[in-house]
Amino acid sequence: MNKFGSATAYGCLTKARPLVIFYLVEYGFFALIMAIVALCTGEVESNSSGAEMASAVFVSIMGALSFKEDFKAFLQNGFTRRFIFLSTFCSFLLASAAMALIDTLLGNVLHHFIKHFTIFGMLYGYGNLFLNWLWLTLLYVVFCSIFYLAALVINKVGKTTSLLIGVGLAGVILLVAALFRFVFSAELTGKIGKLVQAAFGFMNDKTVNLAFPILTFLAVGAVFGLGCYALIRRTELK
Repeated sequence: MNKFGSATAYGCLTKARPLVIFYLVEYGFFALIMAIVALCTGEVESNSSGAEMASAVFVSIMGALSFKEDFKAFLQNGFTRRFIFLSTFCSFLLASAAMALIDTLLGNVLHHFIKHFTIFGMLYGYGNLFLNWLWLTLLYVVFCSIFYLAALVINKVGKTTSLLIGVGLAGVILLVAALFRFVFSAELTGKIGKLVQAAFGFMNDKTVNLAFPILTFLAVGAVFGLGCYALIRRTELK
């Protein structure tokens, strides 16, 4: 196996054990809750959006923690920062694809046997397992990218400056919300709303085009990925 394959495999292996533990705990709690609900009400009904959001939170934490462990190990073994970036994102993609496969299969199987609903199913319907898996995979990669970038920023500028940046971002979000509420015209907010809906595949003619959310996730992931690469090139081992 070449160096890139070995590095990517190492990144996947460091995530494999926490991933197994996560799913055992998550679906163990899920089974327990379903059993309690069935005993109390006599009905079996659930909504797995919580499970998928838990997966998104897990990959976010995984993305943030990957920086310290993998970057230090790879840099000490003589790998270039470009190499580290590519192998890290390959491991993110593989881990996200594995998690999306589990969530897609379990979500759709449970949907056919009990009143169980997934995020993708509620938004776009059931039946297309491939697009469901691809949509979740890219969503998880986006979360990985965002929190990996956050870890790089914290390492670069320190915790205090990072907190100030966080406060600044929160202020920007509040400002944008205020602009939509009090400044922008109804016509403008309507157009922006339609643009956001289209980005997630909901077209003006009431049809759904799943190519658009896929492209949206790819674009967002690419932007944050480039940000990660720009920072990692200037990151020193501490």
